[in-house]
Amino acid sequence: MITLKKEDGPADLDGVTHLSIGVSWDPTSGSSGGVMGVLRRKTGTDLDLIAIAMQGADPVRLAGLDSLDPLGNGSLLHSGDNQTGRGDGDDETVTVDFAKVPENITSFVFVAAAYKKGSSFQKARNISFKVYDATGGSSQQVADIWPSLLSADNACAVAKAFRVGSAWKLEVINVTGKIKQGNEQALMRFAVSK
Repeated sequence: MITLKKEDGPADLDGVTHLSIGVSWDPTSGSSGGVMGVLRRKTGTDLDLIAIAMQGADPVRLAGLDSLDPLGNGSLLHSGDNQTGRGDGDDETVTVDFAKVPENITSFVFVAAAYKKGSSFQKARNISFKVYDATGGSSQQVADIWPSLLSADNACAVAKAFRVGSAWKLEVINVTGKIKQGNEQALMRFAVSK
């Protein structure tokens, strides 16, 4: 088992055949009280987990939003869009099957964002990014990454999996930034910069 922290640098994924990244959050009323606070908690907020497949320095496929199997072979799968944050466990997950990843894909950048207009990290509580070794169909948690509550940003680069020869490594990034909401180009530029 590996245990990952940002300070540790890249970790070898030797023996890891499947890797999952999950994001979970709880809806909040923000600073609204009364009826508005109840409505905000009931409606929830929509955060998005997105995995960007890279070919060298170029983003070539994206899992998330409305794309659940962007490589078309099951090597990069997204669980679907949770628009409220309600429910137990991870609200959205992305799973990589390393044996199926095409040779031209050199890395994956995992980003969580308040992508849709009107959503924000400030409208969510207890945001957590979890990394799992999903080898053999089990899910053993190897990292739990929490973004800073002091950030006013709307995106967080969570982690990056990348090839080194025929092996894979995983690096915890946990860096926040601003993207233009609803703009896939801005999201990909943010991911590429990490």
